[in-house]
Amino acid sequence: MDFTDILYDEADGVATITINRPKVYNAFRPRTTVELIDAFSKAGWNRDIGVIVLTGAGDKAFCTGGDQSDHDGQYGDDGARGTVGMPVEELHSVIRDVPKPVIARVRGYAIGGGNVLATICDLTIASDNAIFGQVGPKMGSVDPGFGTAYLAHVVGEKKAREIWYLCRRYSAAEALEMGLVNKIVPDDKLDDEVASWCAEIVQRSPTAIAIAKRSFNADTENIRGIGALGMQALKLYYETAESKEGVQALNEKRQPDFRKYVG
Repeated sequence: MDFTDILYDEADGVATITINRPKVYNAFRPRTTVELIDAFSKAGWNRDIGVIVLTGAGDKAFCTGGDQSDHDGQYGDDGARGTVGMPVEELHSVIRDVPKPVIARVRGYAIGGGNVLATICDLTIASDNAIFGQVGPKMGSVDPGFGTAYLAHVVGEKKAREIWYLCRRYSAAEALEMGLVNKIVPDDKLDDEVASWCAEIVQRSPTAIAIAKRSFNADTENIRGIGALGMQALKLYYETAESKEGVQALNEKRQPDFRKYVG
């Protein structure tokens, strides 16, 4: 596949996958997710690669989730796959399934689906300017799989519910305290820190790491089935006036009024 939405690089046993849509804060559209799946598959089964880094282009954002300009009731374009017209569940699965550690290198915003991606990655290293959070219930959306259930395993049930119900934003320091990231460093040290972690990982036994990753995943593998069921429900929800109200309100620069659609 020829990449247009991402950048792909391999060096010294490290594959770096960069979402290259800085003008929209590295929000993803259907093509972006398909390219990401292809890149993770390419790196994940390359015997010369020991670790994968996922990041975003520019200094404003890691990723801000689904591109709302591509969202009208539900995502989708010609030839797109996935329950909601964009294979986000397939992307989440490939990050977990590849037998290599995946490090999220986070600078700037990791919001919505971007926060989910950072959560699913094995490790997260963040700049001190990173900002995390969910926006689904503010926008007429939700992640009914790893983005909710797995988040609860990472930060605890109470905090995960707070993150999703209130849709607040959290600083890098707050994210570190709740266990959402492994380490924060000054912004100008981010690349050096990620490189240091990668250099250590590529010296470790790849088979031992693959077994460890699959063993970690086994405890939460049931979430995949929950997510598949949830995505079917989400497809129906995206077709409702209540869900569409979120995007309409954003485009009209007003507060959404979801309550008028209840009952």
